[in-house]
Amino acid sequence: MPAVTSALDPALLARIREIQILARHLVNDIFAGEYQSAFKGRGMTFDSVREYQIGDDIRTFDWNVTARTNRPHVKIYRDERELTVMFLVDISGSSHFGTARQLKKDIAAEITALLAYTALKQNDKVGLIIFSDRVEHYIPPKKGPGHTWRLIRDILTFKPQSRKTDFTVPIQFMNRVIVKRAVTFMISDFQGSPYENDLRNMARRHDLIAIVLTDQREQGFPPIGYLELEDLETGEMILINTNRKKFQESFAAASQERVFRQRQFFRSSNIEFIEIVTDAPYRDPILKFFRQREKTKRGRT
Repeated sequence: MPAVTSALDPALLARIREIQILARHLVNDIFAGEYQSAFKGRGMTFDSVREYQIGDDIRTFDWNVTARTNRPHVKIYRDERELTVMFLVDISGSSHFGTARQLKKDIAAEITALLAYTALKQNDKVGLIIFSDRVEHYIPPKKGPGHTWRLIRDILTFKPQSRKTDFTVPIQFMNRVIVKRAVTFMISDFQGSPYENDLRNMARRHDLIAIVLTDQREQGFPPIGYLELEDLETGEMILINTNRKKFQESFAAASQERVFRQRQFFRSSNIEFIEIVTDAPYRDPILKFFRQREKTKRGRT
């Protein structure tokens, strides 16, 4: 696999620090407790007590120990075991598309940072697979203060060898290198090659969550005349007339159909998914997912 860019310019370093600061802020203030409830919960077998950390679920407070020591403590349950959390990030040609705030790959880096910090806060191991139609880069799961920095840097700076997408390759690779069941976030726009069978198979083996990235211009174009567009995965060029009503209607209909079929697939396959739009904040959709997952877990117990 090719190496990531080794020399980082000051602007990129500043960008990485900005993502780190944002992720730490969201984790400490909001996400740590939500993640714990969604993925670990509160087991039935008591294990130990430790001092409270920012983000811990207040429902786990051990009030007796807290009163005795005059410092807040929480109960730890045996099912709060160490998890392996994997990020499969699509860096094919379409990830370099974005018409509003950021490119899809930049959003992917921010989401990975947020969720990685959240997992590390809960003492989980975090790993990364960057893929196109091949496994472009792999970071084995581990812990450590510098680990998330490396994940962010690699996503932002990695130069893929291919612009195409193939979901089979990274899934097969992960099944070889990650033997035990892992929480797996696949971050992609899910365009390009068919993915249905691969994701169904992966969901049987791992706890799979699909994070679907879209851009507003994939849903419709403003009437601004002729545009020459390039398919970022094939390089094919096409000229369109955005003023044509027929084009506007057919494009919008095709986009709506694609989104409908995608949602229908995820739901029928029992694969959890989060939809993120590049021109909107991603915090709320992720929080909504965490809280819905916790409700579903409570409903099963």
